[in-house]
Amino acid sequence: MTLTPSELVVLGLLVEKPRHGYELEQTIEQRGIRQWAPLAFSSIYYVLTKLEKRGLVAAHSSSSARTRRVFTATDAGRAEASAAVIRVIAHPASLASPLAVGLANAPLADAEDFAGAIRTRMAALDAQRRAVEAARSAQHPVPEPAEWVFSYSLAMLIAEHDWLAARLEDMR
Repeated sequence: MTLTPSELVVLGLLVEKPRHGYELEQTIEQRGIRQWAPLAFSSIYYVLTKLEKRGLVAAHSSSSARTRRVFTATDAGRAEASAAVIRVIAHPASLASPLAVGLANAPLADAEDFAGAIRTRMAALDAQRRAVEAARSAQHPVPEPAEWVFSYSLAMLIAEHDWLAARLEDMR
């Protein structure tokens, strides 16, 4: 059974502790998870439903609010989450990206426009870096796995920014 990144995020949060959908949203927002995982607010209940149908989470009504369903990871869900983490860490994903497609087709663009696009991307990377840093500083203390995510995300953003700056320099 393969979990999507969104499913693994939600299941991982439920392995930490049982939560209702709104609490999942709050945790995702607080931890800045959307900076590195594709999980829109509108898809949380869709993901929960899929995980429940697969027997990876179970739902029960909250005693504090009759309409709130609290989701808990099942034993099968815990085992699948653990196996999914090992698969994701051990096997690099494809490097296919829209940026690579753009770079491969660079000769099709005007050189000045291309350089402007690189500068625009660099500014966007700077904004993303600031957002990750803000999410990191909002959490005290930062749990070690979260620190790894922040550190990795920042390293990737900085590496891409520096690589693009070197390409701009090469173009001069």
